[in-house]
Amino acid sequence: MANLKNSVAKNVKTKVAGQTQDDVVYCHIFDAILEQRLPPATKLNEEALAEIFSVSRTIIRRALLRLSMEQVVSIRPNRGAMVSAPTKDEAKQIIKAREVMELAITELAVEHATPAKIEECRRLVEKENEAFDNGDYGKGLRLSGEFHIKLAEMANNTPLLAFQRSLVSQTSLLIAQYETGNHANCSLDEHSNLLDAIESGDSEQALDLMSEHINHIRSKLNLDSAAASNDLHVVFSDLIKGR
Repeated sequence: MANLKNSVAKNVKTKVAGQTQDDVVYCHIFDAILEQRLPPATKLNEEALAEIFSVSRTIIRRALLRLSMEQVVSIRPNRGAMVSAPTKDEAKQIIKAREVMELAITELAVEHATPAKIEECRRLVEKENEAFDNGDYGKGLRLSGEFHIKLAEMANNTPLLAFQRSLVSQTSLLIAQYETGNHANCSLDEHSNLLDAIESGDSEQALDLMSEHINHIRSKLNLDSAAASNDLHVVFSDLIKGR
């Protein structure tokens, strides 16, 4: 977790104002997952995290519990916490839930959009574009996730926003596990075009663009072929069965 420790050292002062210690820990771990600095199946040692954040293990446990409720951290009895590692079946369910959620958010965003909210989203897209242009894939991915969370805020529906935060971070885990090919980003124009449709009040076009966007995310994930395994019995299962 060296990358997380370096990130905390640089950014903790900007996170503290107006937040509890629980919030500080939660935000840093959430961002680290979005940026894929904490990949799936990473063990989240309470003692190490308590040292990194200079807080008690009780605070660490509360933050991890909050993340587990969003299904991006798994807490296992007697084994501690780890970053979730969704199976392919779970991944398909997450993407389907994301599709349903995004379409509902888009419809409400068209209804509740304001010039200020649109401009805030456009600034995020600019920062996302800049991050990818600079080769900072992790930051670009986090900003892409923040864009979708901002859309949920624009929708003005608190339960949808809570669900969206969980689904965005879970999607980042899926990309870390199952994305095929290189990390070339292809969503920048899609985000801008979507904002144009929302700003113009064209609900039908906005929904079509969001549907295409989610399908694009889905198409980059390898969720159909068999996963590789480090279990020798699984790798040589055909040979064993043929005996």
